[in-house]
Amino acid sequence: MESRPETSSDSKTARLDASGAQTYPATDRPRAVTVPGETFLNLTEAVRCLAAARPDHLALIDGDQRLTWRDLGSLVGRVTARLRSHGLRRGTMVASLAENSAAHVAVYLGALGAGACMVPLPTGAHEAALGRMALNCDPALLFASINQSEVARRLGPSVVDLDDLETWLGEAIPDSQENDLPEPVGPDDLFDMIYSSGTTGTPKGILHDHRFRSRQVMRMANHGLNGDAICLMSTPLYSNTTLVAVLPVLAYGGTLVVMRKFETQGFLRLAERHRVSHAMLVPVQYRRILDDPDFGRFDLSAFRVKLSTSAPLPAATIRAALTRWPGKLIEIYGMTEGGISTMLDCAAHPDKLDTVGQPVAGAEVRILDSEERPLPPGEIGEVVGRSPTMMVGYHKSPESTAVILWRSPEGEDFLRTGDMGRLDADGFLTLLDRRKDMILSGGFNIYAADLEQVLLAHPDVAEAAVIAVPSHRWGETPLGLVALGAGATVSAEALRDWANAHLGKTQRLAAVEIRESLPRNAIGKVLKRELRAPYWLEATT
Repeated sequence: MESRPETSSDSKTARLDASGAQTYPATDRPRAVTVPGETFLNLTEAVRCLAAARPDHLALIDGDQRLTWRDLGSLVGRVTARLRSHGLRRGTMVASLAENSAAHVAVYLGALGAGACMVPLPTGAHEAALGRMALNCDPALLFASINQSEVARRLGPSVVDLDDLETWLGEAIPDSQENDLPEPVGPDDLFDMIYSSGTTGTPKGILHDHRFRSRQVMRMANHGLNGDAICLMSTPLYSNTTLVAVLPVLAYGGTLVVMRKFETQGFLRLAERHRVSHAMLVPVQYRRILDDPDFGRFDLSAFRVKLSTSAPLPAATIRAALTRWPGKLIEIYGMTEGGISTMLDCAAHPDKLDTVGQPVAGAEVRILDSEERPLPPGEIGEVVGRSPTMMVGYHKSPESTAVILWRSPEGEDFLRTGDMGRLDADGFLTLLDRRKDMILSGGFNIYAADLEQVLLAHPDVAEAAVIAVPSHRWGETPLGLVALGAGATVSAEALRDWANAHLGKTQRLAAVEIRESLPRNAIGKVLKRELRAPYWLEATT
């Protein structure tokens, strides 16, 4: 077999195929569970077919803007043609830095239609982190909203104004039946890359191929996310949480209602006005919506299924939703990397509300002890999982990909979650503590180590630890605990403000407390459990 050249900037696993497209050979990827007799759903081909099959059905609602499937198909085709005229090839990366909008969705689909790998960058990240992400993915183009345009232009790539998409499209060859056809792609071709990264260190770009998304789309269609669905999108498009619900609706020809920025009254008004049937929300959104004093005034009777993920959904919130909000409530536990995948139909299992459900079809969950040996039901250890949806790997970081893999005695690849948990006799998974010092605030992952490094960069700080403390608004919020160096006089408030100026909007510290010292064990590790305990004890008493 003829060897293929590596790209100059890619990792050892990234190569170019004969057409010049970037590929990741199957032998270098985590091995997913096979699906016997599966069919492959090509999303961009589906969009083209839907434009012909149901031209007058509403595809997107964004404020006063309404796009039928004919409109959306035409717009996506024009984006595809314009990208091709820009010289994009299969596997090229195209990034976005923008809030939710109909144009953002169209660009996402159009980039896929051109065979590109879509990279939606997190608008809440600090500019320094965004710079590292841009360097890591090296996009051919960066689509930016007006709110993000200044930052986008400092990142380096060619920037396209997403709020003036028509001007950019006007430079393309007009609609043509030939140029707007989607690029032929296969299951192994790259689909998108989602970043799971904080402020410091090397960003980790999680690569998904078309097989991953095809399998995920078809699985979620089992929950009614199909051509009959009216789905309200209120979480950002750069989050895998959002894509889990949005992509199936687009693949099967449903209607997507776009919410640019979440707030409870706006969500309730849109849900009532458009007879919304489905929504993917994070737990803090459920609590805020249910706490809204006007919740009972809105007609939510069209809801069929509500989905929750990104953080544990408290049993009290589940019970309130089941009592007051029509439709099923499904809790999902998973990772952007794939592997672990469980679901809980809350109404069907009222005695299991403290769990995150059972593995989905084709998935397997195991619990490992400290020596990486599988444990029996009832025993606590690290949660690992395998499923039909497994990431390609971390972009340009085969070492990080290797770290997250656990190979079973049978030779099967599992992905480590970093979470501690146990399986009961019925196969339901209960999550306990986290091995990672990760804070889940408002549905976003915040890594304590990133915040600690920022605090330690202040000249007056000698020691720093960041922990999760309870927050009614966010579920959890980060608290900084620091010990100052000799002679230091900085106040806690000034230190918090200084650190937050160096952090992304979703990472900011709620407060900083100054301690004489931080508790450590015999080998010098900060005892975070000891630091957290008083705050969580107070919250439960």
